[in-house]
Amino acid sequence: MNVSVSMTVNGEEASAAVESRTLLVHFLREHLGLTGTHVACDTSQCGACVVHVNGRSVKSCTLLAIQADGSEVLTVEGLAKGDELHPMQAAFRECHGLQCGFCTPGMLMSALDLVARHPDPSEETIRQGLEGNICRCTGYVNIVKSVMAGAKAMRS
Repeated sequence: MNVSVSMTVNGEEASAAVESRTLLVHFLREHLGLTGTHVACDTSQCGACVVHVNGRSVKSCTLLAIQADGSEVLTVEGLAKGDELHPMQAAFRECHGLQCGFCTPGMLMSALDLVARHPDPSEETIRQGLEGNICRCTGYVNIVKSVMAGAKAMRS
């Protein structure tokens, strides 16, 4: 059974008729072409699919598109302003917080939610805040440095 969903994604209205069982991650990727949000585990373990819904980070593989109907959704594609990276994106680049980049969109979105709640986070707060995001490449040291640098840049 198809249902109509409508939401604001990265500041623009988006709507489509989707199957009622369509996950938000598939709506974003398949219906809107926003492929920065990744599908990795399909079990909500890895965090590669994290987006913001109404200002809070959520794993979009655990939310039906119909549940986000009428919501404000922010994906990694909505962070940069034209060619200017968001301060958190710039910090990840400058501090080498990514390698293969597969986990990076989810890490960025989780980090931004964390920094919104803790503007000057400690290393421990960052590590705890990113527990739901798995990186198979970096060992997290540079990710933590990136979040600290991004938080500092956002406070400036």
